[in-house]
Amino acid sequence: MKKYNLVVVGGGISGVAAAVRAAREGMSVLLIEKTGALGGAMSNSLVYPFMKYSMNGGKTLLSDGIFTEMRKRKEAYEDSSWENFKFVFDDMVTESGVDVLFHACVFQVQTKERNLRSVSVATKEGVLSIEADFFADCTGDGELIEMAGCDYQLGRESDGFCQPMTTCFRVSGVNMEVFHKDHDMLQEKYKQYRAENKITNPRENILVFYGFGNGILHFNTTRVIMHNPVDAFEISRAEMIGRKQVYEMFCFLKENSKAFENSNIVSIANHIGVRESRKLKGVHILTAEELKNCVSFEDAIAFGNYEVDIHNPTGTGTELYYFKEGEYYQIPYRSLLPKEYDNMLVAGRCLSATHEAHSAVRIMPICACMGEAAGLACAVAYQTRRNTHTVDVKLIQNKLK
Repeated sequence: MKKYNLVVVGGGISGVAAAVRAAREGMSVLLIEKTGALGGAMSNSLVYPFMKYSMNGGKTLLSDGIFTEMRKRKEAYEDSSWENFKFVFDDMVTESGVDVLFHACVFQVQTKERNLRSVSVATKEGVLSIEADFFADCTGDGELIEMAGCDYQLGRESDGFCQPMTTCFRVSGVNMEVFHKDHDMLQEKYKQYRAENKITNPRENILVFYGFGNGILHFNTTRVIMHNPVDAFEISRAEMIGRKQVYEMFCFLKENSKAFENSNIVSIANHIGVRESRKLKGVHILTAEELKNCVSFEDAIAFGNYEVDIHNPTGTGTELYYFKEGEYYQIPYRSLLPKEYDNMLVAGRCLSATHEAHSAVRIMPICACMGEAAGLACAVAYQTRRNTHTVDVKLIQNKLK
């Protein structure tokens, strides 16, 4: 049985940040990822772009540190393709000495009192058992906290429904000049089709992004509602519903705008995008009121000002609350901290937050900063012979600064 100082489960942006920061602090680190590439939602679900992570017209970064390094390293490549992040993440974990296990899935944990001792991992060569001093759940879906028996909330508190899932896709060969002229017409036509039940997608409008070069559009506009992202059969059905909505949308665009007469679908997400699933009920559960009141936490480890952004879990509509220019909120260390264990943290989408608060802090820039904080916290705890509950948070904050 191999042993590490830290095992990070989940190779998304939070997991990469956690693993890299811990390794740079001298920890032996294993990063376990169930797919064949790092990046999580951005690599496997085509999530794009980064949502707001600065203020004062971009002059003041709220998500900095390793996240800024990731962005700068991506821009250093010959082209600025979003796909370059896969190279960046490979480079960062390799240079920092992180061991990476791809195509590997944790399916069982072994615990003793208030500590995780080891994880069982299904791999191409069979089952591996890995011990560690510390563990970080960066799976997004809170897979490690579920296996370890931690308290968590699925979806919103009232009925357990999660924010909708979305299958992103990209279309090439678009006449952009015609598309810009037709944009408003397409939005109105889409609403008309929905009213006439010609469209099954419950989303209220067409959400489209640019940035992939001339003639390419990125669509984040499908909406799969009332399916449990952590139920094996329900997410399987959701994948097929999402793809059906992709084709439905593509046909709608082809039929209603000459901008798409020579277009093709060039990419569909390998994994449906999940906004919300399991959320830890940790030492502190972050609330929307705390975000809106810009509460200052003594143990703050990440900042943000992205809006409260709740896609209706059961139908049409999106609830939005925007922060004023210059306002920002804080995420406390205690929202990464399970009540049940002394050597475990979470980072990313499975943090301890209410349904409403989670909708704001789930974005990739903030997830990266939570990951960096978690990796650093494990390193500081190990170096000072403390645990995740007794670690000196002021020292973590100083190192983050």
